[in-house]
Amino acid sequence: MQVSDFDYELPEELIAQEPPRARGASRMLVVSRENQTFRDDFFENFPRYIRLGDCLVVNDTRVFPARLHGRRNTTNGALVEILLIRALNEQETVWRALVKPGKRVRAGDRIIFDEPYDAEVLSESDYGERTLRFTANESIPELVERLGETPLPPYIRRAPAAADRDRYQTVFAGRPGSVAAPTAGLHFTPQILDRCRDAGAEIAHVTLHVGLGTFAPLRVKQVSDIRLHEEYFEIGNADAAKMRCCRRLFCVGTTSVRSVETALLRGGLHALKGETNLFIAPGFRFRATGAMLTNFHLPQSSLLMLVCAFAGRELTLAAYRHAVEKKYRFFSYGDCMLIE
Repeated sequence: MQVSDFDYELPEELIAQEPPRARGASRMLVVSRENQTFRDDFFENFPRYIRLGDCLVVNDTRVFPARLHGRRNTTNGALVEILLIRALNEQETVWRALVKPGKRVRAGDRIIFDEPYDAEVLSESDYGERTLRFTANESIPELVERLGETPLPPYIRRAPAAADRDRYQTVFAGRPGSVAAPTAGLHFTPQILDRCRDAGAEIAHVTLHVGLGTFAPLRVKQVSDIRLHEEYFEIGNADAAKMRCCRRLFCVGTTSVRSVETALLRGGLHALKGETNLFIAPGFRFRATGAMLTNFHLPQSSLLMLVCAFAGRELTLAAYRHAVEKKYRFFSYGDCMLIE
């Protein structure tokens, strides 16, 4: 298969630039794999699709303000934008990051920030990836929390607002570590979660810290050549027990899918932590996921390929064409798709 086999036309005006007026107010396209059909609905009706004995699996990762701005080498140097990806040591002073403009920032350079702290570039990799070591008079996590920006994706063509600190975060977010939100979870409110419980669902948490493995663009033409970056994930004892006892695993988002499917590939739904670079494309045999809620994803992306693996490529792309025709809102702050 070619990466180009997972393309579709999307008018730019359908890319959501703001969240909906309220959580839970999105539209929802419901896709039936059994009947090979889809129909329009609203997310507020999501609990109606819960079955007695379901386990709703949500990713409780928390987005941290990972975008920083500084200057190269001196306070009068060229502007540099940094997207922190993950800490590489326990003290969180050494980080893997994306730096723009990457070609100008080389190993040995220093990046100076307005506050009295800086970062030394320890090493460089392709596509703007750098390893940075920070020096400051306070803990780096506290400093980043205070000075960093919400890392809105590049297709949201506006500066982050104060409201994004809350809206680009799920209501069940708890463990900081992601540079992008697990966007299918953005639709939930505490009230909708309660209605899911009332309908007979258990709620289980996994943690997958969203990094380059989820959102980095693909730079190969053949699907068989795709290799994702590793991302940290974790499943706890109590949550694994809920998943083992359920009748159907209903995964909220591609990150939850990748977490539970990684666990099954490594011996079963038990307590587990580590790294995953699991790439799911058509031909993959799902061992755990019985239903899925997901947002609409970028053309030719690994996330769209995962959805196609679960629902079938032709049905998925037909559903996407319908969503475009009906003017659904796309991507992070957009509408969602439920696949049964």
